[in-house]
Amino acid sequence: MSGDPEPRYVLHRVTPSEWVINDRRYEASDPRHVVASVYEYADTEVEVVWLRDLPLAVRYTTPYEVLEEVTRVQDSSRSTRPIPIPHLPPLLAT
Repeated sequence: MSGDPEPRYVLHRVTPSEWVINDRRYEASDPRHVVASVYEYADTEVEVVWLRDLPLAVRYTTPYEVLEEVTRVQDSSRSTRPIPIPHLPPLLAT
């Protein structure tokens, strides 16, 4: 996870075997606030119900791994350095 003092995504435990991942960009009353529900599937496995269209797996080792994956995918910088495009000189008119 990033070292941000206020991370965008947070993991909240709801019950001893259930967590939700919240997106702090949205208010709690906004349906986009909850990104995923995470359920303990086994002692070493959790299952995720995605509430957003994310290209991520449905099973992970821990809820923290799910949070890291959401943060990595959603917070990856969308602004990258420009990609150089080779330019050719204009054609000479004959």
